[in-house]
Amino acid sequence: MSFTKINASAATLSKNRTEESIVPLSGMCVTCVDGCIGMCEIGKSAYRGTEAMYPQPFGIITSASEKTYPVDLSHFTILGTAVGAKGIEADPDKAIFPSVRLETKIGHARGIKVKLPFIIPGLGSTNIAKNNWEGLAIGSALSGVPLTIGENVCGMDVDSKIVRGKVTYAPDLEWRVKLYKRWQADGYGAIIVQANVEDTRLGVQEYAISSLGVEAVELKWGQGAKDIGGEVKIKDLKKAQTLKKRGYVVLPDPTNPDVVKAFEHGSFKEFERHSRIGMVEEESFLKRAEELREKGAKYVFLKTGAYRPADLARAVKYASLAKIDLLTVDGAGGGTGMSPWRMMNEWGVPGVELWSLLYQYADRLAKKGEYIPDIAVAGGFVLEDQIFKGLALGAPYFKLIGMARSPIAAAMVGKTIGKRIDEGQIPVYIERFGNTKEEIFVTASDLKKRLGKDFDNVPTGALGLYTYYQRLAQGLRQLMTGNRKFALEYITRDDIAALTKEAADISGIDYVLDVDREEVDRILEG
Repeated sequence: MSFTKINASAATLSKNRTEESIVPLSGMCVTCVDGCIGMCEIGKSAYRGTEAMYPQPFGIITSASEKTYPVDLSHFTILGTAVGAKGIEADPDKAIFPSVRLETKIGHARGIKVKLPFIIPGLGSTNIAKNNWEGLAIGSALSGVPLTIGENVCGMDVDSKIVRGKVTYAPDLEWRVKLYKRWQADGYGAIIVQANVEDTRLGVQEYAISSLGVEAVELKWGQGAKDIGGEVKIKDLKKAQTLKKRGYVVLPDPTNPDVVKAFEHGSFKEFERHSRIGMVEEESFLKRAEELREKGAKYVFLKTGAYRPADLARAVKYASLAKIDLLTVDGAGGGTGMSPWRMMNEWGVPGVELWSLLYQYADRLAKKGEYIPDIAVAGGFVLEDQIFKGLALGAPYFKLIGMARSPIAAAMVGKTIGKRIDEGQIPVYIERFGNTKEEIFVTASDLKKRLGKDFDNVPTGALGLYTYYQRLAQGLRQLMTGNRKFALEYITRDDIAALTKEAADISGIDYVLDVDREEVDRILEG
């Protein structure tokens, strides 16, 4: 059995000629014919080279691995009970799912209030993030969910002012921060500014703290989609040259006269901008965390990716030593930007395995009395059952579930519906609900009552994200009620069971037929 699709994917706009007859080992057509135009990965690589490495079309898509991992969250089931209630009186008239509390607090002194146990990890300089930022920022702020501004935003902004190697003005970053803060309600949520190597050199986080009033910053080691730096495509020659001057790796070299000539002749239409990889060291990491606090950061986070187990152990240990407020660990397989497609499919530790190791490492330090940061996990979470399983898998240490592709999807759908409303071209499938945003978006009436006149300024992208979050919230409340858990802190690892022995061995979660054995014996023998 092959876990991977090779040599053809909708992500790279490639396909096999003999779609029904594929060699499992290579992904090539069983018969490769002389005269084929070459729509497979090999064929496209023969005439477009490195362009065929990345999901397309860049800037209007997100992407995720097609690999079928041996174990995923569907290999666990959620267990319910008919007995008692935790977090509420065991009374059928009180123990109803609308009473489930989904609020939590993270960070030292529990200083960040979160209305729903979600966070959007770093969405940075990619077009898909910028073009949907209104929906993401306003929708997250209205929902009381933290939102992270990802890497390279300042460096990619041609209007940023950089003096002696440090950013002094960055309108794109300022707009993103202020938009979230403008709609933030009752102190819930947080806007977080992330930094990679180039951002750190530019002093982006210091600028965000001192000039934009940002309280939470995030150190970035990596993400689940790839184990190299961030990448985007640039269609403008002058911008590509500006980014090279700012210290980015730009390919091909936009200052090379031969490259400029080839670009102007149309031999290629896009440059690649790449970020550098960081070099993690305990001493420098601890020093940087302390520097940021001295500069005024109230909260310091760490985001890491699907690296090998030793690097995960470093993340947990260093986060403990540095008293990090939130550690986010992103499993392999997904991305919101331009990650190399084969790397996205074939690199990194998959989610269940990574989160299981994360739980083990955190539990090991906790048993020694060491500080454990609040933890968020990410990597393909989309709906409420997955969210519940993720929180249970790492209870009591996992506090938030990170999601990026699904919130972007919700915001994009909301934005598209808004455009169709304005154009008077609402699809039949949607028109059956109405022809105004108040009629189509089911949460609109409640939001209108809450916001008053401000509701008119809420973009439909934000309505899409807000409404999606409310669906997740109700679904999560229902699942928690079935387990008789009426607040997040009562979720435990035995709220789920493994459906296969392999899932049980990997996670340490009991196999479903082994659950409750001692209690079963007491009941039957009593």
